[in-house]
Amino acid sequence: MRLTILGGGGFRVPLVFQALADGASPVTEVVLHDVSASRLAAIRAVLEQMAAERPGAPAVRVTTDVDEALAGARFVFSAIRVDGLDGRTVDERVALSCGVLGQETTGPGGIAYGLRTVPVAVHVAERVAAVAPGAWVINFTNPAGMITEAMQEVLGERVVGICDSPVGLVHRAARALGASGDLAVDYVGLNHLGWLRRLRVDGVDRLPELLADDAALAGIEEARLIGADWVRSIGALPNEYLYYYYCTREAIAAITSAPSTRGEFLLGQQEQFYADVAGDPQGAWRRWRQVRDERDASYMAESREASGAGEREAADVAAGGYQQVALELMGALSGGTSRTMILNVRNGSAVPGLPAEAVVEVPCLVGAHGVTPLATAPLPGSMLGLLQQVKAVEQDTIAAARTGSSALALRAFAQHPLVDSVQVAKQLLAGYRAQLPGVAAVLDGDLINQII
Repeated sequence: MRLTILGGGGFRVPLVFQALADGASPVTEVVLHDVSASRLAAIRAVLEQMAAERPGAPAVRVTTDVDEALAGARFVFSAIRVDGLDGRTVDERVALSCGVLGQETTGPGGIAYGLRTVPVAVHVAERVAAVAPGAWVINFTNPAGMITEAMQEVLGERVVGICDSPVGLVHRAARALGASGDLAVDYVGLNHLGWLRRLRVDGVDRLPELLADDAALAGIEEARLIGADWVRSIGALPNEYLYYYYCTREAIAAITSAPSTRGEFLLGQQEQFYADVAGDPQGAWRRWRQVRDERDASYMAESREASGAGEREAADVAAGGYQQVALELMGALSGGTSRTMILNVRNGSAVPGLPAEAVVEVPCLVGAHGVTPLATAPLPGSMLGLLQQVKAVEQDTIAAARTGSSALALRAFAQHPLVDSVQVAKQLLAGYRAQLPGVAAVLDGDLINQII
């Protein structure tokens, strides 16, 4: 079985390959596609050195031709980054220069990222439909919910978005309770904007017990970030990215005072990694492991420091991330054991109060039949209102990217809950348009000029 990875020169691709090689996977060939031949060469060197110690590892092929990469694929992992990490640093800095949150997926940075990514993602979906119409697309590309929704306009429900934040939250909550029985969760939201509202262990909801236990909450990073008193007030455990909504001023202050943004840190780190591998291809895997450890330890570091949450738990760093979610999804869709997973899928009627076509992040039953979202209990107004507002922003962003409408782009910025002024929204739009080639191409009517 062939797996194609778009964005195959990306730093995190070896995580997927390692999971494939170490697990019982039906994948026999991995095809890596990227617009950068040099990045492909570096990641190929890492994978070849990994495979040398794993006799059952899949074969690897690389190409810069997207149709060649997609031909014959059973699954497609889409992990592209339009404008690269340079673009991410602009996403962050333009927002901070306007006094609002500068973060990759949350707030104005996520809108800018979506504007320049949607046309490319839709083009990818069109090529999948033409070249590999039977393939499942598993979308890693951020903002994951928005991009999944845009691709579904072409491929329907054969596009599924994934994120490891919800499953990480569930694992932390279960670990804090010492729970090892049959788990069932009530998690609902959008990507990077959701809440764990119930955690049933052998049929009994133990979340109230967890929320009442100071010592147990101290073992959960989300509660340390946002505060035990607040999670008790809302009666749920929030996704870690809700820190940016609940503690906006503190987040902006922490990011502003840090020596670099997250994007700037990763840009410098990865430029050095790819340069090191080009100079010493034989040390590619060793160098990759070193850089990965640095990357994992620094995740949301400024927020953890500002909130007093402390260092990441060793178990969180060691746990399988998005690559494990993707492999479990692929296994279930391929006829393996059916399972319940938290995924980004078309809403239908799963979340009352959100549009049917909206992509939401909810538990789903996954098997050879496909992916079926499970119904969720109605949300309180405070949660539903936030979801409705952010979903409206996402849909305006998709429409702006599809049509090149500056008016819709402005409306998306102005109506985001983390943007506090229409005048600021105008500054954001002007700043991103001036500094991001992808955004300028979309709004100037050259939608596919920089495409794969």
